Amino acid sequence: MRGVGPASCQWIRAALRSAVSIYVRQHPGVLPANVASLAELPPGVRPKAWCGPASGSGPDSANDAARAAGGRVSPAGIWISTPRPSPVMVWTPTQTMVFLDAARRHRLHALWRLFATRGLRRGEGCGLRRPDTDLDTALSTIRWQITQLGWDPVQGVPKSDAGERTVALDTDTVTDLATWRREQAAEKQAAEDDWAGSGFEFTDELGNPLHPAMVTAAFHMLAYLAGLPPIRLHDLRHGAATLLLAAGHDMKVVQETLGLSSITIAADTYTSVLPQLARKSAEDVAALIRPAGHAPALPGPRRRAAGNARKPRGKAAPMSRPAGR
Repeated sequence: MRGVGPASCQWIRAALRSAVSIYVRQHPGVLPANVASLAELPPGVRPKAWCGPASGSGPDSANDAARAAGGRVSPAGIWISTPRPSPVMVWTPTQTMVFLDAARRHRLHALWRLFATRGLRRGEGCGLRRPDTDLDTALSTIRWQITQLGWDPVQGVPKSDAGERTVALDTDTVTDLATWRREQAAEKQAAEDDWAGSGFEFTDELGNPLHPAMVTAAFHMLAYLAGLPPIRLHDLRHGAATLLLAAGHDMKVVQETLGLSSITIAADTYTSVLPQLARKSAEDVAALIRPAGHAPALPGPRRRAAGNARKPRGKAAPMSRPAGR
């Protein structure tokens, strides 16, 4: 079970405070004060995204011991037990390419591309319906999701009004979706009367909706076998935001693509990602004030001034003894 973080605690208190406030107005004199407003909580600071290292972290000691004893090693256990610099982890563009190359051989290859490039939430990817994606116009409308209540999958609308949106698809994603639909048609033909016909874009081999937990487990295994740094499936959504920023798009595009309710959420989370973006912004500013025709100095061996040339090596001259000694 995952604990509730400081930011979630702040939201819970806000909901309780609102509910108690309504009760106090409707029942004067019953409560002396809004007790929910008296609860003291740690500040709910939104975590900054952190860009992962060049290679994945190794397994923990428990999995090393299990492997040495010939036992079963849990990739999920490896990922969960690996310390992370930040709750929000982001792959670099190169690492994302490695993942998509490995995912190309997986049955749900088109779903992984949607997660990595368009930033769909897990529930939105599982709940995407076939009629909501038009490959001719390269547009996909997010209007349904499959989430979990405990272990049970629950179908419903997106979590907010901003979550219901239309997402543009690139040529590679359209090609992957077309290939996926042909593969799914073959599975339907092989299943015959056992085909469920749920109407969802992504299903299991019998046409049933995907269970969100199974999607997460498949992602962990894919990324683990690809040797990538451990991140959550939800971090692919954060990675899609950083790819948009790296491509030169502003925070408003990030907000609309990911279906965020506020541009502040995007700005607070993604302003610290991808070190190469920070370096590029520094060079762009320097280029604006650099004199015309002046090229930036390239890093290299330090040169000596003409009057300070190194003397040829030879026998050192004797040093004269200071007077008085």
